[in-house]
Amino acid sequence: MTDQATELKLEISRLIPANRERVFDAWLDPKMLAQFMTPGPDMSVPEATSDAREGGRFLVVMRAGDQDLPHAGTYKTIDRANRLAFTWESPMSQVENSIVTVDFEDADGGTNVRLTHVRFESEESRANHEGGWSRILTTLAEKI
Repeated sequence: MTDQATELKLEISRLIPANRERVFDAWLDPKMLAQFMTPGPDMSVPEATSDAREGGRFLVVMRAGDQDLPHAGTYKTIDRANRLAFTWESPMSQVENSIVTVDFEDADGGTNVRLTHVRFESEESRANHEGGWSRILTTLAEKI
């Protein structure tokens, strides 16, 4: 892995048809996480936990068929209804200091959510995560 590869990043924006507080809170609520953190078709989340404080940890177990894929992280920033940042520990990405930042802004029709994820081990990993995060944001818009 090269230093250049770990500096890869992605950014996705999506309009979510709900107010900022509701959209923000969904990211910290285990019941909501279980509904929208599904990055692929026919996936489910049988387990989700959230210690919603800076320095607290979360766990989202994504199930694909009979395989459980635990995703975890530590909350770095919790600025209610404005910004959420957390580390991303995934079996699909073994890069240290991989950080996801989610920004929330008022918009006509709801909330504009901008998700930025930095540090990937390869272009392929970044592309896979971009597809997963895009589906997650689409599902959030449907479930909220």
